[in-house]
Amino acid sequence: MNQTTTAPGTAIADSVISREEATFWLERTRSSKGLVIEGATSDLLDTFTGSADSGRFRADLTADNALALRKALPHLAPAKLGLGTSVGFGDRLGICTPGHVRSLKAAGAGIKPVFAQQSIREMGRTNRTPRNVLDDATWGAFEAGWEGPVGADADHLHTIEDIDSCAAAGYVMFTLDPNDHVDPEAEHAGAATLEAKAQGLDWSALDSSYENFLASYSGHRIELEHESITLDDESLVRAMAKYGAAIVQTMTMYRHLDSLDIDYEFEMAVDETDYPTKPAEHVVIISELKRLGATPVSFAPRFVGGFEKGIEYIGSLDALRRDFQLHAEIARALGLYKLSLHSGSDKYSTYPLLAEATGGIVHLKTAGTSWAEALRVIARRDATLFRELLAEAVRSFEQNRKSYTLSCDPARIPSGVPDDQLDRLLTTVDSRQVLHVGYGALLRRFHDDLYRVWDAHESELAEIIARHFIRHVAPFSVA
Repeated sequence: MNQTTTAPGTAIADSVISREEATFWLERTRSSKGLVIEGATSDLLDTFTGSADSGRFRADLTADNALALRKALPHLAPAKLGLGTSVGFGDRLGICTPGHVRSLKAAGAGIKPVFAQQSIREMGRTNRTPRNVLDDATWGAFEAGWEGPVGADADHLHTIEDIDSCAAAGYVMFTLDPNDHVDPEAEHAGAATLEAKAQGLDWSALDSSYENFLASYSGHRIELEHESITLDDESLVRAMAKYGAAIVQTMTMYRHLDSLDIDYEFEMAVDETDYPTKPAEHVVIISELKRLGATPVSFAPRFVGGFEKGIEYIGSLDALRRDFQLHAEIARALGLYKLSLHSGSDKYSTYPLLAEATGGIVHLKTAGTSWAEALRVIARRDATLFRELLAEAVRSFEQNRKSYTLSCDPARIPSGVPDDQLDRLLTTVDSRQVLHVGYGALLRRFHDDLYRVWDAHESELAEIIARHFIRHVAPFSVA
């Protein structure tokens, strides 16, 4: 309680909240924001680092104070969201949560948010840590007056070390990503190759054998609401040749996660693969996980069609509707877990189909769309900076595009766009995707200039983000 803090400023009205006799809020000064607490006991104030001034306690927005705030206001602490309809917002900048909250207040009734969600890949490109992501989400939710439960998703984890760093930070949802272990050659391989791949798996890690696997599942019939799935030997062998090593990797990560002394739920994600997950493959993956004692709260298959970053769905909506329905019926038949749609940003045509198919037992995951929409503020407020951003995004595109499937071509980005029309470049596919995947390079080079503009126009930023996300959350809203 002896740290020097910012001078008194203006209270941010949405943040004001009272618990027992204490009242908490954020105040804005000319150069920063600070936490104010009034009416709290000394025991509570001792958990914060700050100073008392005229009956009010003021504290800076540090990591330790974010942790203390989560303890003082437990609704801000990450909690398991279970089977409730949920949306992950994926704020790469740490400043977009107020806009996310606005969208939920306007159109997201019944939706449980995951404000803290970022993959290890994204953290590396943005020079953030799991704790940075969680703390920024805490301050943003508090500032905007969110009083419901919140999740925290350690997204696309590949290693034990990733799990440990996110568990230490306080995450409760762990998205286990074994995509590197999915074998794309199995999609079209012949019978002899498939059998060799399946027999060559580490069956000891699965507490089984090739022969026992076939004996357990061959001929098994799963009755769905509108049809049935019969597991024949060909589909079983192909499923294990394609996904068997991924199941082994998932169980390796799961067993480590389960050994930690934390409360958690987990998702398995195989969405970032070359070929759609067939119904029989879905059945085998989940059945094997559950046989081994791992019950996911959600599963992200690779759906049919194209789910590219930052743009609409590519493909037949009729085919996607059927795919959603099949996978949702399988999830209900196998014991109920959420379907999870990754790369869900800006796929507006798909949301009603997914909401209908799942009956709200669903998780929508977005990532870079908040970053892309935040660039509208730059386009409108600093045309010179925006042009520099675009030039750097084009120059570094080949490096930036790695690990992403994209349709864009930098050569098709129009030149000579007037200053007052620059933000339309965030709507057209080529320029939007080039900027979308360039976030790491652009933040490294232009970090201070970008945040200078966003800080000066934070209300405009929140409004842009809110407007954009209303279109995402409204189809999943429960009246």
